[in-house]
Amino acid sequence: MDSNATTPDLLRELRTRHTYPVVSLTMPTHRREPNSEQDGVRLRNVIAEAGRRLEADPEVPSVARIAVKEQLALAAGEVDPRRTLDGLLILADTEEFRVWYLPREVPERVVLSDTYVTRNLVAASEQSRPYWALGVAADHATLWSGTGESLHEYPENGFPMKPEAEAWDAEREERIGDTPSTFTDEETRRFLRSVDNAVGEVVAAKPRPLYVFGVAPALALLDDAGSAAHRAASGRLVKGGLTDGPAPVLLRELGPVVQEYARREKWDVLARLDDATSRHTFAGGLDEVWEAVREKRAALITLEEHYQVTARVSDGHLLPVGDGDGGAADWPDVREDIVDELVENALRGGAEVVFLPDSTLARHDRIAADLRY
Repeated sequence: MDSNATTPDLLRELRTRHTYPVVSLTMPTHRREPNSEQDGVRLRNVIAEAGRRLEADPEVPSVARIAVKEQLALAAGEVDPRRTLDGLLILADTEEFRVWYLPREVPERVVLSDTYVTRNLVAASEQSRPYWALGVAADHATLWSGTGESLHEYPENGFPMKPEAEAWDAEREERIGDTPSTFTDEETRRFLRSVDNAVGEVVAAKPRPLYVFGVAPALALLDDAGSAAHRAASGRLVKGGLTDGPAPVLLRELGPVVQEYARREKWDVLARLDDATSRHTFAGGLDEVWEAVREKRAALITLEEHYQVTARVSDGHLLPVGDGDGGAADWPDVREDIVDELVENALRGGAEVVFLPDSTLARHDRIAADLRY
């Protein structure tokens, strides 16, 4: 499953209490051969480790143990090596399993609990910079879900949309390329108002940057027809013939628009951090930001895309664990994925989270926050 398929409703479902045990399994993977060839062996080993943990836990009833192990075996058989990215997440209980391919490194880990571990999933979803792309023409509209690496049409919330058939008079249509020139027709305006309402509902339910594309008259009429798309739009591509894709072509054409938004976002975030410093509402470095998130004082968390730290908790503070410090066996409270945990807690506390290119926050120890107070 794509990490961009994550929804607030799904996360709430995964975070609810389940009958013990549910298994959360993560492991790093590789995108290409020859390194990807070792992923299958590693997956079998991690599944076997989960089985041993289930066997050794006296709190796990035998029926549940057998059922969870069966689901894990099914999950392992479902993993497609052609789709692996940088990390793999498997969640399983006695009745079902879920598999996610993550564009982010994760530690090798097996957790038995009564709730699923979702922080790697949340962090991967945030880091992949998901966005919406709305294509409009006089006679139809499409919505696309994308990341920096993929793009696919979104067939929900009424999309793809077309006006009612009786609204069209073939004798009045003039062709500009493959786009009907009927942008003064009141039925077209009504149609684009319905498009605006629909995309507004999608963005409200799952906020992401929104890019709109189409010929200039269609985009102008969309702006006149409603306000949702105009308010949410992070950029626009004035070009026809792309409403139906194909996805690879649309992804390529949208690339400069998406990159321009990322540049604007970067400078806006850095300016916000400077303002926070002036207002004395700034936190920098892992420990300061961790404390602010715990106290729900963080309004914005910004961190570098590949920032990951293994840390231990000592007296409520985080101390990074270096290569010479051993690992979880040597310290009582080591968190291998502390950054992902911080991201999830920040989002749950209502903070905005923005990932920036590596080295952007070097003077702030790679992570910083704008505080509410």
